[in-house]
Amino acid sequence: MTQGQVMELFQSALLVALKLTAPLLLISIVIGLVVAIFQAATQIHEQTLTFVPKVLAIALLLLAMGSWMMSTMDDFVSGLFTTIAGL
Repeated sequence: MTQGQVMELFQSALLVALKLTAPLLLISIVIGLVVAIFQAATQIHEQTLTFVPKVLAIALLLLAMGSWMMSTMDDFVSGLFTTIAGL
């Protein structure tokens, strides 16, 4: 396996990781910002107020996008195994 092939493999792995984690991170950031603004406006500083909405939103997002995430990982791993078999 050449250095170029290894770099291409790492690039595709990073791209898949970014595709899978970006929606979860973005929804978490948006909810965190909304809760932080709410806490600053009302002066309620409860730790569970930030934790519970994020967990619920991420769980719902995983339920909604789980099949897409799994198919994306399946495609990547299948391609990886095909590449390994071709060596």
